[in-house]
Amino acid sequence: MTSFPSKGRVQATWLILIAAVAAGLGLWLGLRQLQAPALPPLEAAVAYPAPRALPEFSLSRSDGSPLTLADWKGHWTVVFFGFTNCPDVCPTTLTTFKQVHKRLADAGVADRVRFTFISVDPARDTPDVLARYVGYFSKDFVAATGPDEALQPLTRALGLIYTRGEPKDGTYSVDHSASVVLIDPAGRQVGLFRPPFDPAKMAADLQKLAAN
Repeated sequence: MTSFPSKGRVQATWLILIAAVAAGLGLWLGLRQLQAPALPPLEAAVAYPAPRALPEFSLSRSDGSPLTLADWKGHWTVVFFGFTNCPDVCPTTLTTFKQVHKRLADAGVADRVRFTFISVDPARDTPDVLARYVGYFSKDFVAATGPDEALQPLTRALGLIYTRGEPKDGTYSVDHSASVVLIDPAGRQVGLFRPPFDPAKMAADLQKLAAN
């Protein structure tokens, strides 16, 4: 005698199949969303496939006020890690920032982009030293630093590194990443600029982002 599945069992099987298909479709759509470009086509910036969330942090600005993740929200932020005794890379990068900032000001969108210099040499880069150094390039630029306990989790999250050499003759060197980080108005890392920097192309990218 042949047995047939009950009507209720057939309905349950179809419901399970429909749920499985829906779950698979949802996963597929979710993956497509994660893999979707976070930024429009850009000339100089390297865009990540998806934005990267950043951990909370607290550093000290050159004026003594705190710099936190909340300060990177509501506008585009361009961040560079270095130190004031840097002989070449840091002053060259900040000179580029100055040129890019002027282009953005000429385009009327400078208020939508902020430039931040973070020192990884807090022992020598005191608030006064930072203020003078960064102020030479622009008084609109933000300067900040902090202890390694605050700097290292942030640099690791951003995919950057820094190391200090052994002191010699009363001084020491600092090696650090030369890339510039791009933060979106939600406070997420969405890409970076790699050297050598082209001020015109960087400004064009930031102007395009600021206009959206």
